[in-house]
Amino acid sequence: MTLTNKQRQYLKGLAHSLKPVVLLGQHGLTEGVLAEIDLALNFHELIKVKVAAEDREVKTLVMDAIVRETGAVKVQSIGHILTLYRASEEKKISLPRA
Repeated sequence: MTLTNKQRQYLKGLAHSLKPVVLLGQHGLTEGVLAEIDLALNFHELIKVKVAAEDREVKTLVMDAIVRETGAVKVQSIGHILTLYRASEEKKISLPRA
């Protein structure tokens, strides 16, 4: 799924007031963390994930792995915060038309 610029801007606006739902700790990206992100995406559709990695390259690799493994769309990443969107069965968020 790809988002248009209009849809991405809309999701950024919705995500502005959100707090990170999942926090990656010292153990990094594990199966349990991926399962928790998947569960949160199914429930909320739009979430923030905090990736606490010191090295910028490691942080980028972890964020890319999260996007790839969950099948979500990366809305934005600012600092250590990654914003993800994935439509669920119930369609809680209605995106602007493409």
